[in-house]
Order: sequence, then structure tokens, then C-alpha cells
Amino acid sequence: MSTMANIINLEGKPTKEVAVPDVFSRPLRPDIIIRAFWIVRSHGLQAYGRDPEAGEKTSAESGWPPTGRGISRIPRVKGERSRRAGQAAGVASVVGGRLAHPPKSEKVIYNKINKKEKKLALETAIAFTADANAVAWRGHKVGALAFPLVVTDDIESISKTSELHSFFEKAGLSDELKRLYGGVKRRSGKPRMRGRAYKEPIGPLIVVTNDRGVGRAAEAIPGAKVVTVDSLSILNLAPAGVAGRLTFWTESSLDVLRSKTTGVEMKLEA
Repeated sequence: MSTMANIINLEGKPTKEVAVPDVFSRPLRPDIIIRAFWIVRSHGLQAYGRDPEAGEKTSAESGWPPTGRGISRIPRVKGERSRRAGQAAGVASVVGGRLAHPPKSEKVIYNKINKKEKKLALETAIAFTADANAVAWRGHKVGALAFPLVVTDDIESISKTSELHSFFEKAGLSDELKRLYGGVKRRSGKPRMRGRAYKEPIGPLIVVTNDRGVGRAAEAIPGAKVVTVDSLSILNLAPAGVAGRLTFWTESSLDVLRSKTTGVEMKLEA
């Protein structure tokens, strides 16, 4: 028997009931989710490493024979009457020297996952969005909302942040908005110059079929995000590998989800 859910309009009131896909009733497997998350996350990493000759482009050599000179046997720069002459170089643990064990670009950082395991992780991540206890445990202030949260397709046409903010308040997420705006923190140190100056809490996720402006409206709300159902990812449904993100599903997205999860092959990207 299919689970029924109320469709919420833009006034935050239930209008009618709709049957949700069976994927929302999948067994909850947090162990699969956290494993799949870190594997999929590795697909966006970029290889990096040091120049193999970094710190070794020098004329430094050890004296020969290495003993009997009254100084340490460490390699020293050749020459005379120069600030650099006679200084240690070319080895680790000296000023201007190389790293002992630098990162290497040939290191394999792309991990693989089985297709069926990847599909199972995505399906159980979707099922977690219908579990009120999991959503509340993740830290969302949801009050007495009934899950899964299904919203009318009119939300796709919202183009102003104030309209989306008003919808969240009418839907009963006033405490959630306070948590989001009060949770923005400014980092100190190097993250400021690397594009990570601010840290935001994880907010609501809106899954739509066609983004007709709501994605732009959600950018100004801390932690809020809009994704299309065709590009669903475990990175969005379970940030940091923790399932139970507060998720709104549009009525049309449920139809797409139903058609993709009832067939032999699931086309959703994880």
C-alpha cells in the first residue's frame, strides 16, 4: 500500500493527498549512505602534488671526503663571497630544502563503487527524507510537520527571496529559519582568502522538475538549495554522509521519481 502525503500550497496549507513512490519506504541504511557519500565525493577531487625537483635545484654537494673539515656532513651550496654559499640545501629539514614526503600527483584519489550499491545508497537517502526522527536528529527545527513534505509545483516559479522566505514561515519553519540565519559563522585565517570565509548550516533542500526562478531565490537563504530531480545526488540528500536532510518534493518531481525508480534501471545520478 502506497504512503499518502498532503500537498502544501504556497500559503503553507494542505490542499489534497497524493501517493508517494515506494522508494520512500526503502529500508534505512545509514552505513551504506556514509560509505557511498565519501566515495562519490572523491569524484570531485583534483589531483595535486609538488614539483619532483622542488628544493633540489641547487649546486649543493657534500664535501669529499665527508670527514675532517670540522663541520657537519650535510650538502652545502658551492661558491664563495655569496650569502648562499656554504649554506645547507638540497635535503629535508634545512631552510629552503625539500619536503621529506611531499604530496604526489600520481596518488589515486578516485574511488569506485558498485552500481547497485550506489543505487541503494541514493534510494535509502531518499527514504530518510520521509523519516521525521531522522530529520529532527540531523538538527532541523521541524516542529510537528508531517513527512514526506510535498509542495505544489507553483514553488518553481518563485523568483524572490522574500516570497520563498514567506513560504517557509507559513509552512511552519520559523524556528528553522532562525537556526539558519543565526548559524552563519565567519572563519579566521587562510579560508578567508580561499573563498571559504563563511560557514553556513545545512538548510532545506527543494527538489523540482524545472527551475523557473526558485533556485536564484534560494541563494540568499543560508543553507537552502534547489536541485532538479534528474540531478539528484547523495551529496545533496545526505551532506557529510549524514542522512535526513529537510527536503521538499514538488508534485511533478514525485512523478519523475516514480517512473525512474520502478523500472529495471535507475537513471538518477549519485
